[in-house]
Amino acid sequence: MEIGLVYPQTEYGSDPAAIQDYAQTAEGLGYSHILAYDHVLGANPDRPGGWSGPYTYQTVFQEPFVLFGYMAALTNRIAFATGIIILPQRQTALVAKQAATLDVLCGGRFRLGVGLGWNAVEYTALHEDFHTRGRHIEEQVEVLRLLFTRELVTYKGRWHDIPDAGLNPLPVQRPIPIWFGGRDVRALRRMAKIGDGWITTHRTAADARLALDLIAETRQQAGLETIPFGIEARIPYENGDPHTWHTLLEGWRAAGATYVSLNTMGAGLETPQAHLAAIRHFAQAAQI
Repeated sequence: MEIGLVYPQTEYGSDPAAIQDYAQTAEGLGYSHILAYDHVLGANPDRPGGWSGPYTYQTVFQEPFVLFGYMAALTNRIAFATGIIILPQRQTALVAKQAATLDVLCGGRFRLGVGLGWNAVEYTALHEDFHTRGRHIEEQVEVLRLLFTRELVTYKGRWHDIPDAGLNPLPVQRPIPIWFGGRDVRALRRMAKIGDGWITTHRTAADARLALDLIAETRQQAGLETIPFGIEARIPYENGDPHTWHTLLEGWRAAGATYVSLNTMGAGLETPQAHLAAIRHFAQAAQI
């Protein structure tokens, strides 16, 4: 089980020097990867109709492909994962181009985590249909894998029409691994059939047990049980208690998790330096 970090998007700020410190410190401490969330736009809570989402226009979100391209140039070993890109609100061929370019620039150190998202305002602003996003993402994943592995692609579906065209450069990984977020039963069944792994937001392995069983059952029914399928969990930094971390890590290890990411957001850390101190503390306590 490899241990990485959730990049503290909403609390870390936008100073390029601080972002450089984060990436290089994480690599120096031995973390396996950095995972970043995705939101293109934030809504105004005072907009007509109101707003009840956890993020607003005042919440900082670096664009993950650009962020990781910057970090890739500053590091040599640490890997990167989107956790998750809201795929149906983005153009598939453009995502394929961005992901392939990033994979080339970081030497194959990239996992593409995707999901449906919950922000209808964002979908409207990006001129995509919020209500068809589940069916849309299934076709998108099929198209992504074709674009990641073939020089030329001819494809006609409900949302895509590619007339004998392809990416150049192709990614290092062919295809780039595509992981899914989500907890809904439909999302779990979908990822079990077409995904390479699951990025879960459950706090403990016990909390995720029913979902893990459903994924395993779905993969068995589809004849996929012998094909590797990864699990990535998150551990909150919270009050910095190593005993709690150890218990959570052991639970996820026993459940077969392949990755765990430490999340320092929501722990009252008010500066980049405080987040860096937290990841140093965890690295020492967890003996990374």
